[in-house]
Amino acid sequence: MKRRQSLAALGAAATAMVLPGLAHAAYPERPITMIVPWGAGGGTDAVARIIAAELEKELKQPINVVNRTGGSGVVGHQAIASAAPDGYTLGIVTVEIGMMRHAGLTQLSGTDYTPLALMNFDANAIFVREDSPIKSAKELLDAAKASPGKLKASGTGQGGIWHLGLAQWLVDNKLPGNAIAWVPSQGAAPGLQDLMAGGVDVVSCSLPEARSLIDAGKVRPLLLLGSKPDGIFPKVPLYTDASGKMWNAGAWRGIAAPKGLPKEQTDQLAATLKKIFDGKGYQDFLASRGFGALYADRADFGKFMAEKDAGFAVAMKAVGIAK
Repeated sequence: MKRRQSLAALGAAATAMVLPGLAHAAYPERPITMIVPWGAGGGTDAVARIIAAELEKELKQPINVVNRTGGSGVVGHQAIASAAPDGYTLGIVTVEIGMMRHAGLTQLSGTDYTPLALMNFDANAIFVREDSPIKSAKELLDAAKASPGKLKASGTGQGGIWHLGLAQWLVDNKLPGNAIAWVPSQGAAPGLQDLMAGGVDVVSCSLPEARSLIDAGKVRPLLLLGSKPDGIFPKVPLYTDASGKMWNAGAWRGIAAPKGLPKEQTDQLAATLKKIFDGKGYQDFLASRGFGALYADRADFGKFMAEKDAGFAVAMKAVGIAK
């Protein structure tokens, strides 16, 4: 009788040891959804898909990439923020999260997410034609100051990231945000074509977007609004403001989860994303596409988003598009 009781006790103890593990299986135990607020085939989609592929290898679960487009990025960003904070919905958050609220499109901001990692940054560069009489960033500022509105620039639509990057630089140098008049375009490529044709004097976009024209000796980058030299064009001057701070103005992409993600999952995902960023596969992808490699951990990514949000508020007000 005592032996039977002893065996029963041992069985109960073994069950007690096993059941908690069954009740609390290691995360993740099922597929994860990665929301992309922009269309398939674009740069953001490409970054999201390489990260998703690397996450699958690390987490041993499928990562389903879902493009939720519309509302100038609002639909997808809202879908990320509105999902359950259970680790099974992640998203790629882009530079527009710092712009949409000030344009009156949504109340969303970076504070509506659990930041995990900044994974990419494409710094804003400023170009003129190779035959332009303007040979430096200082000469461009002097010309804009001497004749406000005479010079024309392009590279994206009104209020787009490259427009605001130029406006921020002008404002930081005590000039009106429209001291160089903006001519809207459907992107960097048509803006550069207009530059070549003489329709505008300046283009604001990323270095990779103008790479072929730089290589051909047709355009000259005057300035890079980034905190480190470009890997392909390291001689392009960087901008340092009056306080001695080097800028990071440009387009960026990071991974976030809905606000309230538990610490254990936050820590695991953040560590996994850092491993992916440092890995050869991801670095080779960035290099092959001309994307900038810039990482920030979850704490610094949150600060980064807040800083960019504040900067866009100033720039959008300076060009008259803040609501």
